Amino acid sequence: MTTTRISAAALVAGIAMYFWMSLAHVVLPLGRIGISEINTNEAAVLSTMRTSLGAKPGMYHFPSFGDFSKPDSMKMYDAKLVDSPSGLLIYNPPGAHSLTPRQLICEFLVELLEAALAVYLMTLTRITSLTGRIGFVTLVGLLASLATNVSYWNWYGFPASYTLAYMSTQIVGFLVAGTVASLILRNRT
Repeated sequence: MTTTRISAAALVAGIAMYFWMSLAHVVLPLGRIGISEINTNEAAVLSTMRTSLGAKPGMYHFPSFGDFSKPDSMKMYDAKLVDSPSGLLIYNPPGAHSLTPRQLICEFLVELLEAALAVYLMTLTRITSLTGRIGFVTLVGLLASLATNVSYWNWYGFPASYTLAYMSTQIVGFLVAGTVASLILRNRT
């Protein structure tokens, strides 16, 4: 295998993965599974967020943890949970846009890097069969999808349907990348 073929396989695999992920999130409902909308009192909630958070984008946890250096901080936090809702909020102030060129380029570069790393790892193995190589890259995808998604479900309460849908899109993305790369790198007789 030449470096040129490996690089070509990584590039085409990254492009294929990007197209799959775009399809999964924009055309198919997979990118929206498990995400709910605030329909009741949305204007009041948005107004309160704007007043409370202003122009400071970020990820907010509620209710506040308080000072964990204090001895009874966990007890105080648990007491808050009895009467208060809890969760995570990703907040962007007014003026944010969806599907900006920067976001699309960033997503493409992430998928290109993921595919390139998976292809590189595949070339380090002694696996020569087409199905073995595809399976290897898909297994890398399974590992990647487990790395954060299950922890977010476990620790932060991400919906199970969202977690499973997102893991599925990632695993299929690696399957697509593995198939493309394996076809490009198949042994020539």
